[in-house]
Amino acid sequence: MPAFSRFLRYFMAVGRLGSIRKAADELNVSASAIARQILNVEADIGMPLFERLPTGLRLTAAGEIMMAAGGRWHKNMQDIRAQIEDLRGLKRGHVEMAIIDALAKGHIPAAIHAIQTRFPGITVDVKVLGNDEVRHAVGNGEVDFGILFDPQSYRDLNVRAFVDVVLGFVTPIDHPLAALQETRFSACSGLPLVVPIEPLAVAQQIAVLEGATGMEINRAASSDNIQMITSLVLEGVGIGILTSLDVVNEVRTRQLSFTRISDTLLRPMTLALCTNSARTPSYAASIVLSEIENGFGELSYPDSIQAD
Repeated sequence: MPAFSRFLRYFMAVGRLGSIRKAADELNVSASAIARQILNVEADIGMPLFERLPTGLRLTAAGEIMMAAGGRWHKNMQDIRAQIEDLRGLKRGHVEMAIIDALAKGHIPAAIHAIQTRFPGITVDVKVLGNDEVRHAVGNGEVDFGILFDPQSYRDLNVRAFVDVVLGFVTPIDHPLAALQETRFSACSGLPLVVPIEPLAVAQQIAVLEGATGMEINRAASSDNIQMITSLVLEGVGIGILTSLDVVNEVRTRQLSFTRISDTLLRPMTLALCTNSARTPSYAASIVLSEIENGFGELSYPDSIQAD
């Protein structure tokens, strides 16, 4: 194993565990070998990578930089191996993607299943993050691609596909609002609401509606989790306010109904499939990207909320 890669392997284990002894046990090497590697590099760069504390080791500022660089190096090595396997004609590789919570069911899991049926040599790691966290993961090269809301202001992202997603009321199918395709925000005046909060992206749009209308809403409950909001609506706690994307499965199976909020000040949200503009996707990532991109239109409004 090359000396640099061996050092990074040792260093990152110590940084993660905070102990040379624990790293030695995990890697099945001697503690002295790990300590020697770290001391040699610290001498070479002229700065300590760790603070030596009674309770263990803690990364210094230089160590944090090295840790981040090590993560990027590991990811680049995975990409290089995937590209070499491409040259050998092997449809293999590991793909990392980041998505928002609303996509943890439906189209994305189905697409991954289809990919692994056709390309069993490709493994996929799916990170479910907040909208801003997805943007940072793609921009920093921590994942091969991501799906997030409203990415147009970010220069380091390349948009591969996008659809419009709208805000609406989520109700039981026998609720009076369920008979309407769309209605104004004022229709919920006085009704108990289950309201999304940060970091969910729709929380900002609800704040805009409250400010513009001056209407004081009746918050029966709130949550930062889409599944919890839909569950509370199903239990009869109140009316939910979510996007057309959030309740795709529940509307199609007629568990819930979706009524678009028609206020003109409310613009559709853009859901986008994005890659890092400075990186070329590996062959395996390109396969996964193409599969997801081909069915991306299914996530748009109104297609995403048509009941079966």
